[in-house]
Amino acid sequence: MKLVEVTTKDLASDFLQVHKNINSKDHNWICPLDKDINEVFDPKKNKAFRFGEVVRWVLFSEDEKPIGRIAAFISKKYKNKGDKFPVGCFGFFDCIDDQETACKLLDAAREWLKRKGVEAMDGPVNFGERDKWWGLLVDGFYPPLYGMNYNPPYYQKLLEGYGLEVFYNQVCWSMQVAGEEKQLAPRFYEAHEKYATDDNYSVRWAQKDNIDKLAADFCTVYNKAWAKHEGNKSSTIEQAKKVFKSLKPVLDAKLFYFAYYKNEPVAMWLNFPDLNQIFKRFNGNFNLLRKLQFLILHKMRGYNKFVGMVYGIVPEFQGTGVDYYMIVEAEKVLKNSRKYRQFEMMWIGDFNPKIMAISQKLGAVKSRRLITYRQIFDPTVPFERHPMLN
Repeated sequence: MKLVEVTTKDLASDFLQVHKNINSKDHNWICPLDKDINEVFDPKKNKAFRFGEVVRWVLFSEDEKPIGRIAAFISKKYKNKGDKFPVGCFGFFDCIDDQETACKLLDAAREWLKRKGVEAMDGPVNFGERDKWWGLLVDGFYPPLYGMNYNPPYYQKLLEGYGLEVFYNQVCWSMQVAGEEKQLAPRFYEAHEKYATDDNYSVRWAQKDNIDKLAADFCTVYNKAWAKHEGNKSSTIEQAKKVFKSLKPVLDAKLFYFAYYKNEPVAMWLNFPDLNQIFKRFNGNFNLLRKLQFLILHKMRGYNKFVGMVYGIVPEFQGTGVDYYMIVEAEKVLKNSRKYRQFEMMWIGDFNPKIMAISQKLGAVKSRRLITYRQIFDPTVPFERHPMLN
């Protein structure tokens, strides 16, 4: 076997091909867009390069066939609650079903990270935001959501055989939204009745043509509810505007909801169509013709599933039920539109019991489980799972 660092376009192509070769016979697999993977490793596209560095390798067999890949990276921004030492990461792991091959890939990542001065490694995770390419799929081998890792079941055996330990589980939840009957738990409708008769409260969906207000409302809730969690940085209105403008072609305004108290945003529930329902046709290719095809299918409502991405409540309104009021208002709109039939939440860490509880109360069922692993390089240091959030 020969391990080669990716330094050329041909090797970058091999890096993509490994994933395709290993998963191509699985009818549930959806090929990620080549451009999405390439942009992770492009300093011009990925702002994570401002705070870290990355290296990736392809492993070739004796007959020069690509049989594995892996990336390793460090970032000053990568932090988890309770960490007492610097931690590096690996990701984009793909490998044939062979422990020796897997160990060679993981050894490469581990040794590179040790040279960079870190004392542990987490993975498989993304070199960038946590909403993409995060965790190893171990339960729920259904067609993946856009930006979600998908892998053969034997990967769990390979990673745990290397000595990686579960740092936290990542749980996805799903529920049907079709039909006229009430599907939420009674407490949701009780909360709705309470707030619906109070003129101080209101719920509105986003206006695509008013990005300034969308960005301002998002920042108000996000900065109060989420900015202090897991080292998250506060978002500025200009940053949010830039993101929402880039997302405008795929943004469905009736999937973005805000609850207001005296016209001040206090809760939000932001969702997107599951773009993989269209991208599954493209086999990773997103050239000009595919872009035109995407726009046509998008306008023709080429999907019936939406994905929960961001859920937040400002601290002073947490536990009041105002978010339940928001969800019931959203339910009315979604059922009337008859466009979407299924909802699935992007993963929630099992260290976040509050959001896990909301998912259960919503009436959703667990649909998938992914794992983020950790290995501490010094075997005398005791392993601890991710601490629980308050």
